[in-house]
Order: sequence, then structure tokens, then C-alpha cells
Amino acid sequence: MKETDPIDDYILSHIDREDDYLNALYRATHLKLLRPRMASGHLQGRMLKMFVEMIRPRQVLEIGTYSGYSALCMAEGLKEGAMLHTFEINDEQEEFTRPWLERSAYADRITLYMGDVLTLLPDMNIVFDMAFIDGNKRNYEDYYELVLKKLRAGGFIFADNTLWDGHILTEPAKNDPQTSGIRKFNDRVAADQRVEKVILPLRDGLTIIRKK
Repeated sequence: MKETDPIDDYILSHIDREDDYLNALYRATHLKLLRPRMASGHLQGRMLKMFVEMIRPRQVLEIGTYSGYSALCMAEGLKEGAMLHTFEINDEQEEFTRPWLERSAYADRITLYMGDVLTLLPDMNIVFDMAFIDGNKRNYEDYYELVLKKLRAGGFIFADNTLWDGHILTEPAKNDPQTSGIRKFNDRVAADQRVEKVILPLRDGLTIIRKK
């Protein structure tokens, strides 16, 4: 696993603990999956849970399930009867992720969809109160517009990785569509008068957007 610096260690020792199930999932993610850094982890996971408890959504959308860590954290914060709808486009991920979700204490609060959210979501008759975008960076603009159409007024969007290890400060190479996607997304959100927005320098950048 990636080493943390002293300030990271201090933060993690002064927030709510990561429960044993999430810790086991995080370890399994690092042992068995490529790009384990994509998992939200302890700090962001506790923050997502708290955001859910603050917003009290009935319907939550997640784009990019990966190993299921963030899904479990958000589901933990949901009230009875609320539902998290999480979409994962990589069908090779299902064999790892689905059992972790289904064995969890929050299985009845999570619906996992395998496929492209850009294809599946438009036909779904659901109005969301909150969304977490953490999918393919080159598609962030498309995700954003799709989510806005499905989000209630006053609803929130959380977009991950919007500082992209600082690469957003330099002009991306022609063969770097992910950095280009993040930069275009950030510029679009910054200029969008339909929403309020703020970027937190948490991990790799987290943009919080509120639909007016």
C-alpha cells in the first residue's frame, strides 16, 4: 500500500475509525485489483458517509463502483428505505465487487448495475438527491450533463479526482484524454450558472456542486 505522510497519519488517527469490513475490502482491493488507488479509502469514505447523513437523500447515484468501498460508505449513511444506485462499466470488475456488496450489512440499500451509465440511466425514471461521479475521466462532461437532468433542484453532485495530481495545471498531451476530460469538466462547472460549486483539495480533488 502507498505510504502516508505524517499529516495523513494524524488525520486518520483523529477521525472515526474504519470498520473491519471496510478495512478488509481495502486490503483485498490492494492485493487483488489493478490501480487500487482508485478506491476511496478511509478519509474520503468517512466524509462521504457524513455528507449522506447531512443531505439525507432518498435516491443516490454513483458512477464508477470499482471495488465498492465508496458505495458501502454512502450506503452506511442512508436512512431506511433509501437506495444507492451504483454503475460500473467494467464487467470484469463484477466478480470481485458484487460479493463484497452483497455480503455487507448494507446490501439492501445498494443496487449494482453493470454497464455504461450513459446508456442505462436515461431510460430510468428516478430523480436523484445526490450523485457521486468517479468514472472515466474523459467522460466527466457527459456524466455531468446527464446527472443534472436527473437531479432534483437543491441536489448535490460530488465529483472525484478533479485536481488530477496537479496535471490540470499543465496543458495535456494529445494522448492524455483523461487530463483533457477533467480540465474541460472543471471549466464547464466553473462557468455554469445553474449550480453552486467549490473544490476541496482532498486526496486528488473533490468538487462539490449544488444544483440551484
